[in-house]
Amino acid sequence: MVIVTGAAGGIGRATARGFAEEGARVAAWDIQDSTAEQITQELRSAGGEGLFRDVSVTEAGSIQSGVEEVLSRWGRLDVLVNNAGIVRDAQLVKWKDGGVVSTMSDRDFDNVVSVNLKGVFLPTRAVVPHMISGGGGVILNAASVVGLYGNFGQTNYVASKAGVIGMTRTWARELGRYRIRVNAVAPGLIATDMLKTIPPKVLETMSARTPLGRLGRPEDVAAAYVWLASDAAAYVHGAVLCVDGGLVPGT
Repeated sequence: MVIVTGAAGGIGRATARGFAEEGARVAAWDIQDSTAEQITQELRSAGGEGLFRDVSVTEAGSIQSGVEEVLSRWGRLDVLVNNAGIVRDAQLVKWKDGGVVSTMSDRDFDNVVSVNLKGVFLPTRAVVPHMISGGGGVILNAASVVGLYGNFGQTNYVASKAGVIGMTRTWARELGRYRIRVNAVAPGLIATDMLKTIPPKVLETMSARTPLGRLGRPEDVAAAYVWLASDAAAYVHGAVLCVDGGLVPGT
């Protein structure tokens, strides 16, 4: 049984579908529920059993209700994919003509850290006791290559993703004894709505510099999650798997 957060679109939706194609029972969580019926049907058509619920990863009560529903319906919880995330890009301080033009706001910093970092902490804290009592499980966290190398104009996003990597490695140390494997996936440039914040010309240049010569697809990242959750990755623990087409060494 798999929970995927941020499952309404992009990587999350592809990941939920990828698990369904393996015959999994999938709880798709998101706060954008306009496509709930469509996603549920999509998961069933893929060969799995699907359930979509409006769950906010920044609210402990919402998460707890979601977990309780999963356990009531399916009796166990095997995999958590902490995929939900947002961007609010800005330079720390933008300086022009001898003065400050703009800065990254408190609100944008706090919102990104809340969703991207606390939104990984809260669901994980909620599911771990059930995984321990159930004999083990897998926790997969959405990091990013920028969390490893930094990126211009993304102080908040980079901080949150670096934090996710740190939590992943900490939980690997804490939870391995309970047969709970914890890993992170660090995507590069993936063709999702999140890239709409990047100017087209910049995106074209970055894509051309990627050694594989293209943007990643959500399915590329989904395949990494499905593999990491499988028995084929039974000895992979505390790792950060980059799915970036070689972007970092190519730029």
